[in-house]
Amino acid sequence: MTTDNHPENAPAQAQAPAPVAVLGLGLMGHALAAALLRAGHPTTVWNRTAAKADDLVAEGAVRADTPAAAFAAAPLVVACVTDYDALRALLGPVDPAVLDGRTLVNLTTGTSAQARDTAAWAAGLGLTYLDGAIMASPPAIGTGEAAIAVSGPRADFDRHGPALRSLAGDIPYLGADHGLTSLYEMAIVGLMWSLLNGWLHGAALVGTAGVSAAEFTAIASKGVPAVVGWLPGFAEQIDTGTFTADDATLDIHRAAMAHLVQESEFLGVNAEFPALIKSFADRAAAAGHGGEGYPVMIEEFRRPAAKPE
Repeated sequence: MTTDNHPENAPAQAQAPAPVAVLGLGLMGHALAAALLRAGHPTTVWNRTAAKADDLVAEGAVRADTPAAAFAAAPLVVACVTDYDALRALLGPVDPAVLDGRTLVNLTTGTSAQARDTAAWAAGLGLTYLDGAIMASPPAIGTGEAAIAVSGPRADFDRHGPALRSLAGDIPYLGADHGLTSLYEMAIVGLMWSLLNGWLHGAALVGTAGVSAAEFTAIASKGVPAVVGWLPGFAEQIDTGTFTADDATLDIHRAAMAHLVQESEFLGVNAEFPALIKSFADRAAAAGHGGEGYPVMIEEFRRPAAKPE
């Protein structure tokens, strides 16, 4: 029997999960740390209220007494705290020598300007900075249902990819601009609230006829996939600037909007939300777009609101 001792022919060795530290153990931070533990990453955790780490420590996590100790324990640190100001307050007292060479993935919600400012601040401390946006609820973290978008240096995103993929099944890389994740996140939560507010208004409408929210949802949810299906075609119209009325003109939509406002007022349901939508459509029509497709409304969203005199 012969043995092949050439390294290039040896079977690939599985890379051991890298150490990771987690700052902040609210509902989301706790879920992130738990997912890393399940994936086999040596996990260090820190939280201002130390007792929030008790169950994680029982599962094998190491409790850090300070943020500095958490950074000293791992080359990758995931932060999930209240906001960008809270993150800076935590790291401000830490000796830059402890931070130097570490990668910080910040999963805090904020604006794109805050993300870019924080990236510059982190660089001054010797940190490599990745900004992330979580698009999932805590129970979904660590499953294929979760998505976490990330922006920042590509090389660092690639290097820490295995740990990031322990947190979510989908980890889209948005680019080198640190502000892109926050920008996407703000756009997506706006979409979420619009959908939820439309559903709430609809539930209030049908509730005047004694229809329960559950009954309404069973029917209304059937229409949501159809609307989502329109988006790729609408996106093409926006990107090309050609707003063809393939299904209905904006004026047809405006007539339906007027009916919704009337129905709401007649039933004693607050009509401000549908009236606001109609006001955007009315302005677009007044600008000469009434015969075009619904996506032409983007021109109104692109325009800053008039300032009160």
